Amino acid sequence: MKKIEAIIRPFKLDEVKEALFEEGIKGLTISEVRGYGRQKGHTETYRGSEYQIEFVPKVKLEIVVDDSIVEKVIESIISNANTGQVGDGKIFISSIEDAIRIRTKESGTDAL
Repeated sequence: MKKIEAIIRPFKLDEVKEALFEEGIKGLTISEVRGYGRQKGHTETYRGSEYQIEFVPKVKLEIVVDDSIVEKVIESIISNANTGQVGDGKIFISSIEDAIRIRTKESGTDAL
């Protein structure tokens, strides 16, 4: 099993979520996060004063999937989250040793 963490733009969430459901993803975790990378924030003006926004709002998706569909899920995220501009986000993939569903005590991919 693999855990896929994707940091994307907030307005792309619905497109990505719908695409993942079409790929058969039954569950995911979504968190509102803030950070910066190459985008390095931006300057905004409020009531005539400029100020620096260092941490840009993003959405973090966490999905645990069977190894057999990792590539399809990654391609789905990339194709639906891409705007072609700096700040589109990143995807991180890590191995998961086990997963256990608390209610039924199922483990492994059955718990997904």
